[in-house]
Amino acid sequence: MTGAERTTVESNVRPEYDIEIQKIADYVLTYSIDNDSPNSADAWNTARYCLMDTIGCGLLALRFPECTKHLGAECADQITPNGARVPGTAYRLDPIKAAFDIGCMVRWLDYNDTWLAAEWGHPSDNLGAILAVADYISQQNVSQGRAPLIMRDVLEAMIMAHEIQGVIALENSFNRVGLDHVFLVKLASTAVVAKLYNLSRERIMAALSQAIVDGQALRTYRHAPNAGSRKSWAAGDATSRAVRLVDITRRGEMGIPGALTAPQWGFYDVLFSHTNADLATKPESERIFKFQRDFGSYVMENILFKISFPAEFHAQTACEAAVILHPRIEDNDIDDIEKIVLTTHESAIRIISKEGTLDNPADRDHCLQYMVAVPLLTGDLMAENYEDDYHAEHHLLIDALRRKMVVVEDPSYSRDYHDPSKRSIANAIQIFFTDGTSTDKVVVEYPLGHKRRRSEGIPILEAKFQASLATRFISSRCDAIIALCDNQAQLDQTPVNEFMAMFVTN
Repeated sequence: MTGAERTTVESNVRPEYDIEIQKIADYVLTYSIDNDSPNSADAWNTARYCLMDTIGCGLLALRFPECTKHLGAECADQITPNGARVPGTAYRLDPIKAAFDIGCMVRWLDYNDTWLAAEWGHPSDNLGAILAVADYISQQNVSQGRAPLIMRDVLEAMIMAHEIQGVIALENSFNRVGLDHVFLVKLASTAVVAKLYNLSRERIMAALSQAIVDGQALRTYRHAPNAGSRKSWAAGDATSRAVRLVDITRRGEMGIPGALTAPQWGFYDVLFSHTNADLATKPESERIFKFQRDFGSYVMENILFKISFPAEFHAQTACEAAVILHPRIEDNDIDDIEKIVLTTHESAIRIISKEGTLDNPADRDHCLQYMVAVPLLTGDLMAENYEDDYHAEHHLLIDALRRKMVVVEDPSYSRDYHDPSKRSIANAIQIFFTDGTSTDKVVVEYPLGHKRRRSEGIPILEAKFQASLATRFISSRCDAIIALCDNQAQLDQTPVNEFMAMFVTN
């Protein structure tokens, strides 16, 4: 063959499954949290709190019609025998739609847990798929005389889903190539749902390959000037799609072994390169997933809870600082303020620092300046503060404060954000007045939900859960749920179908 000639055929030797797919499948099938994790008790205990907090966030979202309009059966009067329950409602749905509904509720208020690294995300989003499928399997088993799954299975699936999503996120930035983090929700949910269905290693890998080639969401709906409410149901959509892909695979659909690595057609070449030029200029080692650590239970043990505010997590410490400074705003006229300096880290600047008109609640809860202005003015920040009615009444004062804000990066904050030994989410606020005086610079490095503040945060997280239950259930039901969730050993052995029945409304 001369240099001017080239082959007109491709090799059709089917490869082994990509090593990354094998790694995830082997983790969910063989890893033992009790035997392999030095901090297994911490992992199980944190998973229990995560279960409580995640369900509670979903219950709080049921107060908002923009959320509830998405819920319920696709077809009116549809009856689903042994249908999965949606907490806080009377719905019994097929597990695919139930996963969407639970995932939508959980994420709606931007109040569930968070993981921050090269990629951001909310690993408890996976509970939409986990609860829906575990409830459905359990009811099916009971109807056929078999044992249901127990809540220990749910907690294990949560730990593993957190780990898959969070460990991949440590070194791999999907946002820098324009992809939304819900890709990782779909991938993690697919893995653990396949395990709940007791699929074989080959079937789990086939399901994972389907999730990888499925086409992935863009981050467009999370950023100015297109931020909107899709970001509140995108994770529900991802969990639902994971359940659907596992169902297809259970029926025998073949996998795509080179889903990640196939030249030109695989995920890495198509979606994980910044530009087509990367394929020619960057070595393959820079265009594949990097793993900082093996899968274990690290992510659940170190997860960040949103305890104080329903706000994008990069702004949590800024909101805490704003509450501290609120009395100084009360004591001064806004016209007396010359400027407000917000010192933050690079990730916050890239995704939530914005100016101009804020058109909807989803736009406001992803605006650093808005999330600081409200607690400066009121001393608190609640989900209602993002709604159109509140904004219409108070936007003149809020916008006046926003216009006085100057956002700057402190490189040390950005370094500590990525430092595995710290993983801080630091923000600082200082107010300067027209008379030449200023407040102290209030710095908050670690938010209340950080592992470094667990002992301080857990009592407040428990109170948050109790308050969320009270929005849907009578006091005796709330007491029964709290008593069960407070008892790790009893919760572990509770059948999933019985647990879910506690959250049904008439």
